[in-house]
Amino acid sequence: MGQLVDGVWQDVWYDTTSTGGAFKRSTAKFRNWITTDGAAGPSGEDGFEAQSGRYHLYVSYACPWAHRTLVFRALKGLEDHISVSVVHPHMLSDGWTFETDFADATGDTLYGLPFARDIYLKADPKISGRVTVPILWDKLRETIVSNESSEIIRMFNSAFDGITGNADDYWPVALRDAIEPVNDRIYNTVNNGVYKAGFATTQEAYEGIAQTVKMDHIVHHYHYSHETINPNRIIPINPVLDYDAPHGRG
Repeated sequence: MGQLVDGVWQDVWYDTTSTGGAFKRSTAKFRNWITTDGAAGPSGEDGFEAQSGRYHLYVSYACPWAHRTLVFRALKGLEDHISVSVVHPHMLSDGWTFETDFADATGDTLYGLPFARDIYLKADPKISGRVTVPILWDKLRETIVSNESSEIIRMFNSAFDGITGNADDYWPVALRDAIEPVNDRIYNTVNNGVYKAGFATTQEAYEGIAQTVKMDHIVHHYHYSHETINPNRIIPINPVLDYDAPHGRG
């Protein structure tokens, strides 16, 4: 797992001693916002204007937090405007790496760096904290915009509408007061619940995101990377899922 301490990598597991054995997720370090005109968002600095080709997304297909940014990138038609690099699904003593000996692991297509931590160090050479994905990177300023997935998808929801012409709104203002309590419950009991426990309504919605699901990355990451949980690295035989086959859910 590991983390950076004053810019130096340390291969240490999450500190669960101070929390009585419970998993406590760290707070994201970068909380800037891309906006239509570059004005500051709810947090962070200004100067991150929505522009085609300016931003790059670092993700893991095995990470649900990163995966939802890929889903939104697809739903909002941002594939031609925001480029992507995919880490290797195995996260061992060096954390997320840009090795390419696995299908759909792209390496660092921007800088050719070996580790995801190098992206954090490029933004801040003395940074301390966990190296997580997703990472939303600004190619112009060469820094991290955000590593908070919930805020990245909200940027994708509206900041680029004038560029893509896609005005589909998944966070309508009139419904936000009703949305937030539901989001909080899902985050605490489902999304983050799986970590605490063990470390779409239409068919069209699924077909907007099927290409973002890489089950081999997910399986290898969770069964191979965490030696504390699965020291023998036994990977189960999984069913072969055909997302294009008839399914009777229509």
